[in-house]
Amino acid sequence: MPKEPAITVRSVDKSFILPHEKQSSVKSMVINMFRSRSYEKQHVLHDISFEIQEGEFFGIVGRNGGGKSTLLKLLAGIYTPDTGSVTVRGKLTPFIELGVGFNPELTGRENVYLNGALLGFSRRQTEEMYDGIVEFAELEAFMDQKLKNYSSGMQVRLAFSIAIRAKSDVLLIDEVLAVGDEAFQRKCLDVFERYKAEKQTIILVTHDMDTVRKFCTRAMLISKGEIVKIGNPRVVAEKYSQLNQQAIDRDVAKSNDSGEGDRFLKARVLGADSKPQQSFGVGDTLTVDLSWKGLDASRVESIGVNIFKLSGEHVTGINTRFSKHAADWKERQRIAIDFKLDITPGRYYILAEAFEREGKRVDSLLAGPQFTVASTDVTWSGLVELPHKWRESAGAKDEG
Repeated sequence: MPKEPAITVRSVDKSFILPHEKQSSVKSMVINMFRSRSYEKQHVLHDISFEIQEGEFFGIVGRNGGGKSTLLKLLAGIYTPDTGSVTVRGKLTPFIELGVGFNPELTGRENVYLNGALLGFSRRQTEEMYDGIVEFAELEAFMDQKLKNYSSGMQVRLAFSIAIRAKSDVLLIDEVLAVGDEAFQRKCLDVFERYKAEKQTIILVTHDMDTVRKFCTRAMLISKGEIVKIGNPRVVAEKYSQLNQQAIDRDVAKSNDSGEGDRFLKARVLGADSKPQQSFGVGDTLTVDLSWKGLDASRVESIGVNIFKLSGEHVTGINTRFSKHAADWKERQRIAIDFKLDITPGRYYILAEAFEREGKRVDSLLAGPQFTVASTDVTWSGLVELPHKWRESAGAKDEG
């Protein structure tokens, strides 16, 4: 007999009633007691249905305000649906807000025992786990200080270190990678690796699409209270990027012709139709259109264009000095360059420079327009796909 799903959500709707007038004091409540008040109904989730199988690493993604947090609280039993049902088979431990239950007036040591009790551990069990909790959090020197003296990052490290000790059938983790430094995030990813290997049922809410692609066996995209896509995590991650890009485009369009630190040099990112575009697929052609009106044309000997990934990797850098391009671009104070985007999906930006002579920069666009590369059909890994050719090994002939 097939196993029943770990979680079943059927036709769930959830709304909230929001009053238009805010009652900020007892006096205002008494005065307005007999007055009619107006309300607004906020419909947050619409007919949500899905299942999560035992042992799945299930991702939930979506832009802020799309209904993710409400759905999480329904799964955790904090909210009840207006209509429909949520069925959880087994024990579910929610890590929706790490550190909930901490007392700032108690020491780190005392809070470990307090949170251990909240998670259902006996004092003896917490004592046995204590050294491991402190070691993971890297807070050995601070455990006898009051929690109110901890930084937010220290509190999160301690909370996560306690939370992962919980023994549960289903773990619900909300955006834990959004906090903490890089070393702590690496530890979180190591924990996710272990969970996945152990076939632990995990529900992970995150805005990090690389994490979704790497760990999730399935994923779901929510937007405006409805399920947009559910299934292959790479497909869902790309759909999320496309959805998010619409908002990004609106934000960056206003600054698309300028950037931090530029005076005259300006850049636009264009698509195949020569119109501004910020979202591309792997293998698409991107055009960088550069201009430097107002800068003395006689001073510009060459133009350099670089592509950087937002995470810092330098993808490529080229300069007209080494090009055979012979058009009158210097006098026109404008030039365009086409790139074939055989690069890994992700967010990128343009860095452009104008040089008077080799090594002497007269103007720069240090944080130029951004663009996204998104695709589900990548058959290689790494930053770029290098031109390559498979052939028979010469060594194989020698061995024969």
